[in-house]
Amino acid sequence: MTTPVTLNVGGHLYTTSLSTLQRYPDSMLGAMFRGDFPTTRDSQGNYFIDRDGTLFRYILNFLRTSELTLPVDFTETDLLRKEADFYQIEPLIQCLHDPKPLYPPDIFEQVVELSSTRKLSKYSNPVAVIITQLTITTKVHALLEGISNNFTKWNKHMMDTRDCQVSFTFGPCDYHQEVSLRVHLMDYIMKQGFTIRNTRVHHMSERANENTVEHHWTFCRPAHKVED
Repeated sequence: MTTPVTLNVGGHLYTTSLSTLQRYPDSMLGAMFRGDFPTTRDSQGNYFIDRDGTLFRYILNFLRTSELTLPVDFTETDLLRKEADFYQIEPLIQCLHDPKPLYPPDIFEQVVELSSTRKLSKYSNPVAVIITQLTITTKVHALLEGISNNFTKWNKHMMDTRDCQVSFTFGPCDYHQEVSLRVHLMDYIMKQGFTIRNTRVHHMSERANENTVEHHWTFCRPAHKVED
């Protein structure tokens, strides 16, 4: 360990070692504490950096461990990317652009997929919905039990898929029923702590007079491995 160095980052004081600040020599901090970059001191003699002081906690912890660990409910990833870009810490920049979730080892992601299939008649004006079907697939059995209890009025059946996931299929139903059911399902899923990760739409022709439109939503939430 080297002599402690105190930094004033946006009004937040941090004390660390010179070797930690120089862990990545090509970074801005490496250049700053190598003497290749101009420095500023505050009235107490601390090195001053005019950046986000709260987020610097994650910057400094990465310098100490070379690992990025963020709280499960962390919502400022975009801002942290900007800080990593400012400090030019390339391994941290790569971590923040990694699509894998940055959760602690005892946390994993629960995933729920919701899909809507509509068969449309080409020859109707406006286009008529022939049949619609809604499917929800998940390994979260508690969520499935909630759906079974809360959506009793909807025509549905449950099936196990090959990958050990469980699927509820609703329908067939008409367009208005499908929209109403989808709105209720999405609201219910999000109230269980899930957020939408992505959506996509797929169009395909099955026969000369029919098109099929598929909508997909993926929901995710963090959970401890001891949970279902």
